[in-house]
Amino acid sequence: MSVVYRTKQGDVLDAIVCKQYNGQSGALEQVLEANKGLAAQGAVLPMGVLVTLPDLPKPQAVESVHLW
Repeated sequence: MSVVYRTKQGDVLDAIVCKQYNGQSGALEQVLEANKGLAAQGAVLPMGVLVTLPDLPKPQAVESVHLW
């Protein structure tokens, strides 16, 4: 289920997305896709803008190889 966030004064989309998705790769692009026209608002979002934060799939664990 997606979450709707109402911006406060001085909110920046990058910070909102980073906090919501814990720095998950590709999250910003997916949020912008879910919110057409949001990028046109500028870097610092006006107060009261509703931002839909969609559910994203959990990142898959990366298999690592130990050499020794």
